[in-house]
Amino acid sequence: MHSQTTSGGLAAARQLLRERFAYPDFRPGQTEAVESVLAGRDTLVILPTGGGKSLCYQVPALVLDGLTVVISPLISLMKDQVDALVARGIPATFINSTLTQAEVSSRMAAVQRGEVKLLYLAPERFDVGRMADRLREIGVTLLAIDEAHCISEWGHDFRPSYLRVKDVRKRLGNPPTVALTATATPEVREDIARQLELRDPTVVITGFDRTNLSYHVIPAKNDAAKDETLVELLREHLSMHGEGVAIVYASTRKTVERIAQLLTKAKLPALGYHAGLDDEHRADVQDAFMSERVRVIVATNAFGMGIDKPNVRLVVHYAMPGTLEAYYQEAGRAGRDRAPATAVLLHAFPDRFTHEFFIKGALPERETVSAVYDALVKLADRAGLVEAGAPQLAATARGKVSDREAESAMRILQRGGALAVADASRTMAQVRLLAAPERIKAELSEDAHGLELALLRALWKRAGAALHTGIVANLDAMPPGIGGAMGAVPLLDALQARQMLVWKRLGEGLTLTDPKRPLKDWPVDWAGLDRRRQGELRKLEAVQQYAYTKYCRRGFVLRYFGDPAAKPRCDNCDVCLGIKHEQRVAAAPSARSRSARGSKAAGSAKLGASAGRGGATDAPLSRDDMARFDALKAMRSRLAKAEEVPAYVIFPDRALRGIAVANPESLAQLERVSGVGPARLDRYGREVLECLRDQRTL
Repeated sequence: MHSQTTSGGLAAARQLLRERFAYPDFRPGQTEAVESVLAGRDTLVILPTGGGKSLCYQVPALVLDGLTVVISPLISLMKDQVDALVARGIPATFINSTLTQAEVSSRMAAVQRGEVKLLYLAPERFDVGRMADRLREIGVTLLAIDEAHCISEWGHDFRPSYLRVKDVRKRLGNPPTVALTATATPEVREDIARQLELRDPTVVITGFDRTNLSYHVIPAKNDAAKDETLVELLREHLSMHGEGVAIVYASTRKTVERIAQLLTKAKLPALGYHAGLDDEHRADVQDAFMSERVRVIVATNAFGMGIDKPNVRLVVHYAMPGTLEAYYQEAGRAGRDRAPATAVLLHAFPDRFTHEFFIKGALPERETVSAVYDALVKLADRAGLVEAGAPQLAATARGKVSDREAESAMRILQRGGALAVADASRTMAQVRLLAAPERIKAELSEDAHGLELALLRALWKRAGAALHTGIVANLDAMPPGIGGAMGAVPLLDALQARQMLVWKRLGEGLTLTDPKRPLKDWPVDWAGLDRRRQGELRKLEAVQQYAYTKYCRRGFVLRYFGDPAAKPRCDNCDVCLGIKHEQRVAAAPSARSRSARGSKAAGSAKLGASAGRGGATDAPLSRDDMARFDALKAMRSRLAKAEEVPAYVIFPDRALRGIAVANPESLAQLERVSGVGPARLDRYGREVLECLRDQRTL
């Protein structure tokens, strides 16, 4: 191990930071993290989105001798980061499922020759073949685990594949490890360190607060109201900021495509980004956004991870995310240049039901899993083979089971060993041990039957006594010395010939390991399943509480993450600013079609009627009303630019229309206009009255 533990190591890191990354110095938290990594200590880094987590391992990787392996969850994130490093002249590469075998071999040869400093891999890459053993032979100086919250079942993006990382670390020789995430509650931080078995780690936590961000929640009754609100928000922001871009997050591909079309028709050119795009199209969309040929991108949550676009001025969530961690991480992609930026959540109460549906589908109740298991048994042939997919299983299962629940139930049964899902590679085998331990010891010697014994030990380690009733094993996951499926097959044949065991390959599809065995006898972690379901529902409840809180939104978020910097007020969220975003209700379709034939002025009320203390504001404006409205808008723009906030924060259009119609001459009259309120009256009231007086003298 070649760690740089002296101040010279940090000096070299700073020099590389300036030369390769063009930053003058490390940000808060980065210095401590880099020092810890260079000293060879396990390190847990929690920096907010935009805080520069990746530099905490990328810079040390260049200072340290040898190879840094980076475990990353997303193929797109992996490619983007490697492309950025290569553009800076840093020897980095990735290996994932998008590459051909020839490309994988070529890249591994470069790693073996020492031509690569950073190698990005997904955790699944270690499931087959000899990847871990080859890397251990090469020597891994540092293991970096990006998006480390994925390893915790309490994290907002738990991925079972990340549970393999602890074993991967051991197989790599337990190199010093740095785990990094932007969003982790105290509970998740503890779980990350425990799951990875970090050794007395240095824990680096900088404040979660992004003081330049202004947080707003705008209630909307339905998608039509959201559409109208979104168009207004983007028009205001893009006109106010001559430079800068906006991100709109939506939950599904279908919604992304619909909103992108909606905005383009509204003369707000936008592009959609989601996982369904091919690599070329995805790269084109990303390039158009990064180069600002389009200033609005509508995306699923895959967009933005690892993207360093500093001048995002607005992030709008079209629907409530399922966790506060996800919301804060995505909202935090605004204002990375530390200039003022805005995060807006468009909230409709039914958004919650969508998330509950997904949680129920991903983490089904025990009785649902039992119904799917019974359906599998009913549809299986004598050998346990099931020629049915999730739709047929859902239709066969008793009670009301969705296709999504059926798919999740199959994954749960697979993890418990009750069901095998074999692929076309045919590396899965059903194995049942016949011989007792005494007979094995008596008939098989280490000298003559070493590999057979190694195979039996591996199977026993995996299944224990269940091996006597039969298990399904992945032959490619056997110990390295056996040689994968190719080496395991002759060993199994030899043991079967001696009547030590019986085995058979599994064809492509579903196979019940033992159709006669009741579900209760399979080792399914029901308690863990219930814990995760309840945990996800608690996280969903936290987001809903954030949307409805009557107190400081920034403080709410900071307290959630255990940040001691949380304060009762921030003066930069809608609550602290005294801004009451009333629920938007879109006009009925018939009314909208009539307004298309009516005057342009009627369109100004597109966010719905605001009949209030100052009178109705959805009627067409007279010529004098329109003159006052235009003057008020000009005043609002000046104030917004001076305070560096979006125009609607000063006054929304509907409030300005109400003022224009009411034409108040005193603060008392102005206060009666809907949408003004005490805070706005105190802050802007005299300027509004002065603007109106100027109009009267014209």
